[in-house]
Amino acid sequence: MIKKSILLTLLALFNLAHLFAQVDITYQKPVKEILDLVDIEKAPNTLLNEKGNKMVFLYSDNFKTIEELSEKELRLAGLRINPIANIGSRVRYYNDITLMDVGEQEEIRATGLPVQKRLANFSWSPDQTKMAFTNTLSNGVELWILDIETAKASKLTEAQLNANFGTPYTWATDSKSLLVKFIPNDKKDLIDKSKAIPVGPRVSISEGTKAQNRTYQDLLKDKADEHNFEQLTRSEIYRVSLEGKKNLWKRAAMFSSLQFSPDGNYILVTTIHKPFSYIVPYYRFPSKTIIYTKQGKEVKKILETPLIEDLPKGFMATRKGKRSLQWRNDKPSTIVWVKALDKGNPKNNVAYRDEVFMLKAPFDGEGTSLVKTINRFRGITWGNDEIAFVADRWWNTRNTKTYLFNPSDNTVEPEIITDRNYQDNYSDPGSPVTKRNAFGKNVLLVDKNSIYLSGNGYSDEGIRPFIDKFNLKKKEAKRLWQANGISTLETITKLLDHQEGVIITRIESKNGFPNFYIRNIKSKKTPEQITFFENPFKSLQGVHKELIKYKRDDGIELSGVLYLPPGYDMQTKEKLPMIMWAYPREYKDKSSAGQVTSSPHQFTYPSYGSPIYWVMRGYVVLDRAAFPILGEKDEEPNDTFVPQLVANAKAAIDAVAELGFADRERVAVGGHSYGAFMTANLLSHSDLFAAGIARSGAYNRTLTPFGFQSEERTYWEAPEIYFQMSPFMHAHKMKHALLLIHGEADNNSGTYPLQSERYFNALKGHGANVRLVMLPNESHGYAAKESVLHVLWEQDQWLEKWVKNKSK
Repeated sequence: MIKKSILLTLLALFNLAHLFAQVDITYQKPVKEILDLVDIEKAPNTLLNEKGNKMVFLYSDNFKTIEELSEKELRLAGLRINPIANIGSRVRYYNDITLMDVGEQEEIRATGLPVQKRLANFSWSPDQTKMAFTNTLSNGVELWILDIETAKASKLTEAQLNANFGTPYTWATDSKSLLVKFIPNDKKDLIDKSKAIPVGPRVSISEGTKAQNRTYQDLLKDKADEHNFEQLTRSEIYRVSLEGKKNLWKRAAMFSSLQFSPDGNYILVTTIHKPFSYIVPYYRFPSKTIIYTKQGKEVKKILETPLIEDLPKGFMATRKGKRSLQWRNDKPSTIVWVKALDKGNPKNNVAYRDEVFMLKAPFDGEGTSLVKTINRFRGITWGNDEIAFVADRWWNTRNTKTYLFNPSDNTVEPEIITDRNYQDNYSDPGSPVTKRNAFGKNVLLVDKNSIYLSGNGYSDEGIRPFIDKFNLKKKEAKRLWQANGISTLETITKLLDHQEGVIITRIESKNGFPNFYIRNIKSKKTPEQITFFENPFKSLQGVHKELIKYKRDDGIELSGVLYLPPGYDMQTKEKLPMIMWAYPREYKDKSSAGQVTSSPHQFTYPSYGSPIYWVMRGYVVLDRAAFPILGEKDEEPNDTFVPQLVANAKAAIDAVAELGFADRERVAVGGHSYGAFMTANLLSHSDLFAAGIARSGAYNRTLTPFGFQSEERTYWEAPEIYFQMSPFMHAHKMKHALLLIHGEADNNSGTYPLQSERYFNALKGHGANVRLVMLPNESHGYAAKESVLHVLWEQDQWLEKWVKNKSK
């Protein structure tokens, strides 16, 4: 009887505790110092034409509203769709357009725009005299055209477009018409799953074939999903003239891609087909790719791909057969594709991994071999009949190669121009500069026997972008210009005139908002400013900002961007509470792991996820703290993941504390996604921090058993690694206060909302100080203003309680 009463009491206490564990709260706003940095007028996105004489500015609100984010949404096969408007439900919209002649300071507002503006999917016409864009109404998507010369917009179609696969139109190469996806007339009603009565169970089968896939989200789950996916992705293709005349080009199908040949005579069309899958997204469903004439007559079925549910193991695995179909940019109508020579399996030892083929119109035969790559094919930059570059990459060794080859003669041995570690930013020679050819396609800018290279210019000195002239015969580069990097960060936007040395750059400093300039690299004249965007974060101008460098105990060079509050006295050096923000990255060699990739001259722009806000609340902030995870030779980085995390954190705290700025007893750590995973591990395996903030993370790696981040091994191959790296498995070791934040609609691979929910329960079960905030309708990144402001409020409350005012 006594035992029964005790049991009933315990059950009552448990239920009471569960009841009181929930907090009834509405959306909150942070304090004024933070709010003033969020409620700002956002600078526009800038589109520049090829000639560099016209700019288009696209204006938008900083955030969506929670009402917008709560519009009806279907999640199907990796897509998120607004089934009423027939457009992606997470599209960010613009609400105004202005234009400007380069060299003038006056912005001209576009006229004729719709009253209710939800503008998206902008694209220049091939001749760049027009710009197409969509406008989303409550019940559909319209197509609009902007005349660049007159700055006048006009509606081209009614709200009947199908934008569920992305941009619902493709410009014809003559700039006089477009191929447009329309909702088909025979579209069937969608199935409302909340009202549908099941007719049987859902059954999945495995018949001996390995299918080791990542943990994709938003997958199809049943026949109702299959029906809805098909109905929402079917389109009819019409050719629409700029006068609005419509002609049916192709009857309804699930069109995923339309690509005009450079001369406009052919169109490469890819359609999706059944059977669908419940374990992979739509882009691994069966597909057909067919070449049609511009009139719509079928010429050749160039590719038929089956359902891809199983691939060989490894990040470098790919499917058998043709892939990466594309038009050759420097030819009128030549199709190019890639084929794996190792059958797509990284474990197969072969001299060459991939081979590139081409086939000219009228597309008879099986194609001609162009070039083979030692690593996995990454891309081609076309030049002319004798010059082209192909690049490859191999993740396991971090190796990348660039080959110079002759596309007209495959008997000429390709030359390896670069052979380097792609994580070694200091050795990056830059990327080839391109120009638009007669077809309106980007090809190599070739100047006799030379090309031009543009690079970021990473070095111990910081970021100093450059332009080189590379002699193809001598294989030598001559530096034409490099940013000085003394007090500004100047990046290259476009090489306008290589003969005259005219470029457009973007210049910013820690207090100077990024603006565009025209610079002559052959002259010592001051560059001419061509945009005049104002700094909306004036309150940050008194903030001290510097790049600090320090070393880990094992000698690896590290760095981070340090911020001190306005008015901080560098003489008395008060020890302030500190917040450190980071994201771990894996490397295979020490030199790459220790490189500087941040600039102290980068404009201080506090995005919604930034820790910079708290410099205005009296904190020292160390942002972009380097957190390399190193695994040299046969050792994998994750073999010593936790010890290296702790070593990185200790080095960062030591560095700031030894400068005299930080109170070691009042340090917080935070991160998003893999940074959240890092945060939970640091609080579990060290006593370096008073508290942590972990947003949208994954904490139990057994829920991602076929690999995660840069881990190729499966759980069954390395169970001890999965266990040691999972904070969930060490919930009993948590001794510090942790704030967990997660979007309820997170669709990032591996970071299910369940990850935070189960981790919270584990921590709560062991008596940890933990708070879980689940954001309605938010995905992996947060979009609604109400959500963002509330997140900032939560983080501020947490830091004030557990860090700044930490009890001794």
